[in-house]
Amino acid sequence: MTIDDKKDGAQYLTFLLDSKIFAFDVLKTREVLSLIEITPIPGTPDYMTGVLNLRGSVVPVMDLRKKFGLHESPYTENTSIVIVEANSGSEVVIVGALVDAVKGVRRFEEDQLEPPPKVGMKLNLDLIYAIGKTEKDFVLILNVDKVLSDEDISLTKDILDTAGNSPADSGD
Repeated sequence: MTIDDKKDGAQYLTFLLDSKIFAFDVLKTREVLSLIEITPIPGTPDYMTGVLNLRGSVVPVMDLRKKFGLHESPYTENTSIVIVEANSGSEVVIVGALVDAVKGVRRFEEDQLEPPPKVGMKLNLDLIYAIGKTEKDFVLILNVDKVLSDEDISLTKDILDTAGNSPADSGD
């Protein structure tokens, strides 16, 4: 999907990571949870926090602070888990993304979106779909399908297969 595909504007769920505003497309977002018990899975990368039980389904959870190499911070009452859908080939993988706080839903019109700059970005440019411009700040709109690397998706599938869930069944 390109920025030009969003001619009528689109809505994004905004959230904080290390005092910076990020967002996911609301169409890729299933729900937002308060911080609940996460069961660690030994042998996974440090950003893979573990799994949670979502209405009887196992959902892997990753800490976006750790995934993006940001400094660690203790969880607070505002820490949330954003449940998102990522496409992996023909499959949909459901994953929880641990964030500092959810801000809300924001609409961006086409003229408020710009592609990320080619230089000077700390994050991998593939992870960023666009930069949303507001009167006061910028919002880094993440590409959910790219935030999960092939290794993350493979690991997520392994966790779900071990738990007896298929990726498309998780969360419902």
